[in-house]
Amino acid sequence: MNVKFRLTIMSFMQFFVWAAWLITIANYWFGTKQWDGSNFGVIFSTMGIASLFMPTITGIIADKWINAEKLYAILHILYAAAMFYLPQVEDPHTFFWVILVAMCFYMPTIALSNSISYTTLKNGNFDVVKNFPPIRVWGTVGFIAAMWLTNLTGNKASANQFYIAGISALLLGIYSFTLPECKPLNLISEKKTFAQKLGLESFKLFADYKMALFFIFSMFLGAALQLTNAYGDVFLDEFKLFPVFAESFVIKYSTIILSISQISETLFILAIPFFLKRFGIKWVIAIAMFAWVLRFGLFAFGDPSTNLWMIITSCIVYGMAFDFFNISGSLFVETSTTPKIRSSAQGLFMMMTNGFGAVFGSLISGWMISKYFTTYYTNIGSLSKYVNSEADNAHLLKFLKNKGISVLQNGNLSRALDVKDWHNIWLAFTIYVLVIALVFVVIFKHKHTRAEVEAINHL
Repeated sequence: MNVKFRLTIMSFMQFFVWAAWLITIANYWFGTKQWDGSNFGVIFSTMGIASLFMPTITGIIADKWINAEKLYAILHILYAAAMFYLPQVEDPHTFFWVILVAMCFYMPTIALSNSISYTTLKNGNFDVVKNFPPIRVWGTVGFIAAMWLTNLTGNKASANQFYIAGISALLLGIYSFTLPECKPLNLISEKKTFAQKLGLESFKLFADYKMALFFIFSMFLGAALQLTNAYGDVFLDEFKLFPVFAESFVIKYSTIILSISQISETLFILAIPFFLKRFGIKWVIAIAMFAWVLRFGLFAFGDPSTNLWMIITSCIVYGMAFDFFNISGSLFVETSTTPKIRSSAQGLFMMMTNGFGAVFGSLISGWMISKYFTTYYTNIGSLSKYVNSEADNAHLLKFLKNKGISVLQNGNLSRALDVKDWHNIWLAFTIYVLVIALVFVVIFKHKHTRAEVEAINHL
């Protein structure tokens, strides 16, 4: 089998096994398990926690003791085991720990998959710059395919999403044992200190004012990156509480609607060289930040009916928001650091966005939504008034029944129904990112350098 095709399969499955549950887990948490919203934020913080240390540790292991493809295979099999166990969990605290274990196995495989691709292509005398991007883009295709599969099979609120992830991860793990050998290269010198091996020396960059500002902004924007992954699908799904939207296509196929974001992501990558050459790194980062403002703002005013265009546009804007920041930010680090510390600096950039930023955003958003943007309805009269229907509306009563809630003779509900104020939730996120964007434009001073121009010309 062609080497590039084999790597394409790996890339496709790498993100398939993640997306099978990543976008829809909130529906399982809130809809099926009906667990408290304040605890949900910590679920998405597990990705950030795992990203803080696991990629570095597994990188050292792959460099010194075990073939990268074998370590990659073992990690996916362990991740599959955690996925298989998740449906058996009956309380949110245990669920957190199992997800954390799963993420400790999964998150380092993202870097390992890139490393395996680079090594295999170089060993096969392929041009990495030319051949890797077409392979990597199939990872996004795999992400989209998993979202569609979970939605179309009716499993976006079901435990089956974890079984889909587990089975596919197990198959990927077995398949990975057959990949070309990527032997340890022993590039990490024994003379290096423990801090240097972990890439902690890159924290010295905080002594540089501009680099420190960039990493701080990366952390604050990183806090916003996972919010639509965490809450996007459940936001659309919860429109079914309103009888007027009950049969909407958007509600039935919310995950498919959100997959427009990933499709957009693949398209906006093509536009990055033009924007970088035209506006420079600082302003492309600023454009990304203002794109996040649009992403959240359009969600705040969107609905599955007259304002459906806002939801669709928000999904399209996501591609610009995500790609422009990650790629231009990586390019800034690449051109602003010395070759000796460059690799560690890129690791620090990812740590600040996907590590500290993701943990910060997940924890704060979960607490904030539960405390300030959730109303608990205990009476059918007040609930029906909120959703603009009659108290005896068949759809509303069916919705409550599916939640395990009955209406008592006095009109009270057998237990409170928690309803999130999504309009103000998204507005709060919008204001948060808008402040970050405005402050960034004002205080982050940066001009094109010759190194940046050369790097951009190679895109």
